[in-house]
Amino acid sequence: MTELGFVHKFLPSPAGSSLTLLLLHGTGGSETDLLRLGRELSPHAALLSPRGRVLENGMPRFFKRLGEGIFDINDLTEQTHALAKFIEDSSKAYGFRADRVVAVGYSNGANIAGSALILHPGALAGAVLFRPMVPFMPESLPDLSGKPILILAGTGDSMVRKEETERLAGLLGRAGADVALHWADANHAIASAEVAAAKEWLAAEFPA
Repeated sequence: MTELGFVHKFLPSPAGSSLTLLLLHGTGGSETDLLRLGRELSPHAALLSPRGRVLENGMPRFFKRLGEGIFDINDLTEQTHALAKFIEDSSKAYGFRADRVVAVGYSNGANIAGSALILHPGALAGAVLFRPMVPFMPESLPDLSGKPILILAGTGDSMVRKEETERLAGLLGRAGADVALHWADANHAIASAEVAAAKEWLAAEFPA
């Protein structure tokens, strides 16, 4: 569908769950990329999966960048506001609870999820972030008191340094979030063991 500001797919909960997973793909992905992952993480949740609105050499992204790991902060801010509005509008259109939306983001998608946590802390009930970086350093910390956030990092990831992962965990922790940091023997790609760990964490923090 193309309404609500983003090309997207919405799959209602097959079991009447109040949980909705917001699936945010990596660079070059689409609205279908993470549907299987979302269903693996939660067999009962509704799935809301938008496609990034920015193209980089023909590849969809959620925001522009100036180089590898160098983000266009103005565009990131604009696209983050648009994503928050998309969540709100989608909740009204599809009838899911706006206070039970958990982001599941990979790489570029994890980074805009992190930006949403900073700029619109009320838009997400929590987040599962695969291979995130610090989106930007805010002038003042948001209030993320008690918000569950899982960060999944690879020890062999050449794109996200260990220090960067720990910096993000520290930032979110100082904002009051309940941050869990999971390290895997993996590169930038998601390993199957991480999916199992994320599924277990999600079931514990957001029971269907």
